[in-house]
Amino acid sequence: MQSKPYMRQVVVHPIPPLFNAKSRVLILGSFPSVKSREQGFFYGHPQNRFWPLLAALHDAPTPKTIAEKRDFVLEHGIALWDVIASCEIVGSSDSSIQNVVPNDLSEILRAAKIRAIFTNGKTADRFYQKYTLQRTGIPAVCLPSTSPANASYSLERLKTAWRVLLEYT
Repeated sequence: MQSKPYMRQVVVHPIPPLFNAKSRVLILGSFPSVKSREQGFFYGHPQNRFWPLLAALHDAPTPKTIAEKRDFVLEHGIALWDVIASCEIVGSSDSSIQNVVPNDLSEILRAAKIRAIFTNGKTADRFYQKYTLQRTGIPAVCLPSTSPANASYSLERLKTAWRVLLEYT
């Protein structure tokens, strides 16, 4: 029997990192949402602006399927993962995250020539600073979250802030 989404539960990150030898930029979220965990892929909530934003930055159509999304990021030199490997969480609420175990980024950093690390939102950045920066020695740039919870940022405003990605890919 599955736990109710409003109950605190220990969840292990179910999605492997996405990268290849051509990846130059690493984008880190905090932890996958319930929708992303159900789909088994990054940024699965239909109202998350991540995929439309990346498409707009690259003047391309928004990828729809998991295969299209995977191909899109790899073709554009982007690696994706999250800072957190497991945690206690209530549903998809970043503010409820406790007892964090961080992901080990060394596999990505060994295999790809990552030129820059970006965090998708303040929660990802806070956990990166706390658990991961000392291990990697690579400062991360915090970008505004693409989450629908970050309603103060329009897609155009996100596009302006995220344009920095293009300098590294």
